[in-house]
Amino acid sequence: MPGLKDVKDKIDGVAKTSQITKAMNMVASAKLRGAQEKMESFRPYSEKFSETMGDLSGGMDGGNLPLMEVREVKAVEIVVVTSDRGLCGSFNAHILSKARNLMQQYESEGKKVSFVTVGNKAHQGLKRTGKIRASFKDIMGTFQMFNAREISMGISEGFINGDSDQVDLIYGKFHSVAVQKPEVEELLPIKPVEGEEDAAEKKNEVSGAYIYEPDPEEIMEVLLPLYLNVQVYHAMIEVGASEHAARMTAMDNATNACKDIIAELTQLYNKARQAAITGELMDIVGGAEALKG
Repeated sequence: MPGLKDVKDKIDGVAKTSQITKAMNMVASAKLRGAQEKMESFRPYSEKFSETMGDLSGGMDGGNLPLMEVREVKAVEIVVVTSDRGLCGSFNAHILSKARNLMQQYESEGKKVSFVTVGNKAHQGLKRTGKIRASFKDIMGTFQMFNAREISMGISEGFINGDSDQVDLIYGKFHSVAVQKPEVEELLPIKPVEGEEDAAEKKNEVSGAYIYEPDPEEIMEVLLPLYLNVQVYHAMIEVGASEHAARMTAMDNATNACKDIIAELTQLYNKARQAAITGELMDIVGGAEALKG
């Protein structure tokens, strides 16, 4: 059985760890509120942008627009967005696992795969593959729209030059404080979005078409790069909120685990202390009996 001092030192060490994890939980909770507000305020803009793009591109031939060119897929580029820091449970591990599975799937189909990593964890997790074309590290803590623009410009240039025939985006989507799941979206080529309308609604509602000036193709030529910026920025915002939610949950679990360990060590300490007292009493009683003899 371990000595009293050893057990006492372990209890003190775990208690200090519990204080750290509790503080990190509170910090993550405070940061989550700001990140969640930012994400929720950007989502309507992203959805409206997608709706406008769908209205413009519906029934349109994208052959004249480089970013809408559909061709035989021989090379795929995967953009992986993770956090810069760890201590957020299995959040980053799930994203990286999704990226590796997708890479294996494409390679089994005979396609060439390359990565664009956003966030330190994505770079660290995929650098051994030797397939990273570009890496953006240490930006997830203070990213802005110009960071997303830089990333999307590199992606679109590679697509236009023929270095890639398809670009996928993998990131952690925020569903709730307890649930963050990896999401896979196809970024390029940007395909026309057909509006889904119910037939009964069509009969009861007055429908109409917008008249655009200049023509939709000229507008799309300007909007397509902006749309790509919005999609990348939206993924980064989702990951930012998901990271804080995952860290808050992980630190809460760590704090609870520390409490359980302290309870077990306290029980062990009491047993060791009782054993020491019992041993001392036996020595005293034995000494007294010896004196009597």
